[in-house]
Amino acid sequence: MRPFKLAIIAGEASGDALALRFLAALRERLGDRPIELRGVGDHGLPQAGLLPFFPQADIAVMGFGPVIARLPLLLRRMEDAARGIADFQPDLLLTIDSPDFCLRVAKKVRARAPHIPIVHWVCPSVWAWRSGRARRMAPHVDRILALLPFEPAALARLRGPETIYVGHPLMERLGEFRPGPAEQAVRDDAARPLVLVLPGSRRSEIHHLMPVFGEAVARVAAAVPGARFVLPAVARLQPMIAEAAARWSVTPEIVGGEAAKLAAFRGARAALAASGTVTLELALSGVPTVAAYRGADWEAVLARRLIKLPSVILPNLILGRNVVPEFIQDDATAEALGRHLLAALAEGPDRQAQLDGFAEVETIMRSGGPSPAANAVEAALALVTSRARREA
Repeated sequence: MRPFKLAIIAGEASGDALALRFLAALRERLGDRPIELRGVGDHGLPQAGLLPFFPQADIAVMGFGPVIARLPLLLRRMEDAARGIADFQPDLLLTIDSPDFCLRVAKKVRARAPHIPIVHWVCPSVWAWRSGRARRMAPHVDRILALLPFEPAALARLRGPETIYVGHPLMERLGEFRPGPAEQAVRDDAARPLVLVLPGSRRSEIHHLMPVFGEAVARVAAAVPGARFVLPAVARLQPMIAEAAARWSVTPEIVGGEAAKLAAFRGARAALAASGTVTLELALSGVPTVAAYRGADWEAVLARRLIKLPSVILPNLILGRNVVPEFIQDDATAEALGRHLLAALAEGPDRQAQLDGFAEVETIMRSGGPSPAANAVEAALALVTSRARREA
């Protein structure tokens, strides 16, 4: 039996996790048919059979400065990946996230071997900024697998590649975010509420948001003396967060690790969060949220010119209306954040509107089906079959 030849390009750990799920679902789908695997990846992919073209560490770089410093190597690795894929002649090329690298590799592969079907998993945020990227992707990406339900329509509007919503990996983890009976009792306690404080996962976010978050927390603590504040922190930022929190008038409990973060989500009554993917986690957890973003002045000017959206909060974008209050730059004041956080904590129309909206978010996101990886495999294999028929 001829092996199914799969090339994967994954540029970071989150892409590796998606690739492993895809590979497991593909093996289940193909049964006894062997799979031959080449490409770029780490974190379990070599153990799963991937023969790498080069170490993933060569391309796992973020930030303008580090990218410029490593640009000659990155350009060389793009060429190495494209040459390796063309020589391998896979039945399918799957590129995962890391669009700045992956989509350039896809373009080179299309030029070298135009018959190879190319699928990209995780839609770049062309619907938010640099929308012209959508049309530029169309000639060299056959199909995009989207995590968010509004992305297929957005890519069609922008004349990008065919895009299919396959579901978000968070939908497979809902049980980790939902409270059990004891945690629900904590969440229901309006007199001693547990309040999540999530100032972001980047140093710039911590720098700009921690001071105003501290002032907002102080206002809530004055109005609700029994409130407790929990701040989950990634290990690399914990010293910076602890130093900033030490200047607050109210001391939060800083916790580390995924287990502690999930436990806090399950017990939280409301959250104050930086804008980002965490707002979707909070929505699916059923935690009413106040979202904020502050950056440097030049970032604000650039964002106003590039981002043409009524909201930058994922639950709001999924619903097509704003249920999560958001405050950007100068609007993110301690008074506004504290006032809306108190409304999210109290039983009333503001809190209920968010809870009702979050139930709709879950319903919409379930439309992708229960298993994003299995859906991704079906969408990819359908493309392989259709391309084969067209070329026969």
